[in-house]
Order: sequence, then structure tokens, then C-alpha cells
Amino acid sequence: MNVEEIFQKGGVSMWPLLFLSILSLGTIIERLWFWGSVLSREKELVNRILEAARYDWRVAHEIARQARKTPVGRFLYAPLKLETPDPEVFRLALEASADDELASMRRGDKVLEAVIALSPLLGLFGTVWGLINSLGSIRIGDIGTASTQGVTLGIGEALISTATGLAVAIFTLAFYRVFQAFLFSQMKVFRKCGSELELLYRQHWSQVLHSSPETAPTVAPWTPEPIAQGSYKMGGDGDLGLSEPPPPPPDAEETGKVDRSNSPE
Repeated sequence: MNVEEIFQKGGVSMWPLLFLSILSLGTIIERLWFWGSVLSREKELVNRILEAARYDWRVAHEIARQARKTPVGRFLYAPLKLETPDPEVFRLALEASADDELASMRRGDKVLEAVIALSPLLGLFGTVWGLINSLGSIRIGDIGTASTQGVTLGIGEALISTATGLAVAIFTLAFYRVFQAFLFSQMKVFRKCGSELELLYRQHWSQVLHSSPETAPTVAPWTPEPIAQGSYKMGGDGDLGLSEPPPPPPDAEETGKVDRSNSPE
């Protein structure tokens, strides 16, 4: 039985099933190409960006900017392109970028889900339609006669559409589950590398904050030296004054005059 005979005996539901199978195959090929390009260099790119962020954030920014064609590159570039953001703003940028990238990775899932749901139903509809046509021409008096021999053949042909619908659904479901596994692995990668990048940035932010001139004093405060005990006295009027310096030694000339006046003649 060739393809042409299958379509002739399968009934009217074979043509919608053909359309769904082509749609499913095109989506699967596109998704395989997408995931192949994503998973090929992802680990190397993440390691390069995180390693550069430990030493120089400008180098990490440049690496992420050059990798904007990949989902993980756009994810890590979203917070790095901001100019000295607050750590909370940095985290919000990571979360928003992760939501956008994961949503784009789900592209095509709705098409595959529709094919998985509709293919068995279309196959069953073709079978029921074939049974109606096969059993509709039978009369009660013809049961057990040679005229009913074609009914068995008609029922067998009517089941072709059900088998075709199940085959399309099973084939699509297998690849759909593979793509879901890829998506879950990407969620883990985004969560891990995003947390590491945020931790590195918080450490960098803490170092910058503690080394800023607003928080670190540049000149030590002046402290007056303590005054020795007994070097000041209370004045008669209650004012606090310093003690008077000791009188200077007598002049030599005056001392000589005193000595001559006291000497005997």
C-alpha cells in the first residue's frame, strides 16, 4: 500500500493530518537548529564572562556585548550594560532578562501542543466517518450474506486515519518532551550563572562603597593636648586664668649695686 492508496482509503481526515504533520516537522527542525546553536558554546561563554567579572567588569561587559546573539549572552549583558546600578536594580535586570529569554525559548511549544492534541482527534473522526459510510449501506436482511463482506474491509480502511493521527501525535510528543528538557536545563543555567554574577557584583559594590570618600575619613580629627594639673588657678573674680610665670632673675647691675651698698667702708 503506497502513500496515494493510504490517502484514498484514509478518508477526508488524512488531509488535515498531512497539514499538521508538515507543521510539526517544520517546527521540530527549527527548534533543533535553535537548541543546537544555544547549547554548543553556552558553557564556555558563561565561564568567560564570570571569570572576567572577577577581575575587570569592563572586560566582562565587552564579552557579553559581543555575545548578544545568544540567549545567555543577552541575559548576562542586560545588567552589565547599566551604569553603576544598585544591587537591587542589578538583580531586577537579571530577572527581567531571564523572563524574556525563557519566553523566547518556548517559541513553537504551542504549535507542538496543538498538533499533539488535534492529531488523535482527527484520526478518530476519520475512523468514525468511515464506519458511518461502511455501515450505513447495510440492511438487516443482508447480514450474513456476501453483500456484507465489504463492510469488514471498510472498517479496516477506516482505522487508517486513527493510526495516522496517533503516529503524528507520538512523533511530535517525543520531540516536545526533548525540547522541554532543554528548557528546564536552561532555567538551571540561568539561575546558577545569574546568582554567581549577582554575588560578584554585590562584593564589588561593597568594596566601592567602603572605599568612597563619603564614608572613609581623609584627615584625622584634631585633639587638644591635656593641660597639666596645677598649671591653672582660679582668679579672685571667679575667672579661670593661667598661673603667673615666675619672676625673672635680678639684673646683674642691680645686684652689684646692692652688694656695694652693703659692703663696709
